Amino acid sequence: MKPKQVRLFIKPYCGWCHRAQRWLAERGIAFQAIDVTADEDAYAEMIQLSGQELAPVIDVDGKVLADFGPDELAEFWEKLPTTNAPE
Repeated sequence: MKPKQVRLFIKPYCGWCHRAQRWLAERGIAFQAIDVTADEDAYAEMIQLSGQELAPVIDVDGKVLADFGPDELAEFWEKLPTTNAPE
């Protein structure tokens, strides 16, 4: 089963955000990138979801991972109940 909604809260100048986007794209995972520097409501939502102001934050069908790198993202993705682990 594929996730219904994958949202990635990013800041355009954030290296970790670029790496997260690349990780998802390389695996063919559809996601919505949300620039929190351009949208105050999105920034507030990111803080509400993660409890912090750091990006990236990923929300996969309500499961949230905040301020992460590719290794943490891979581990998080493998533990999701609705996805298969990427190769």
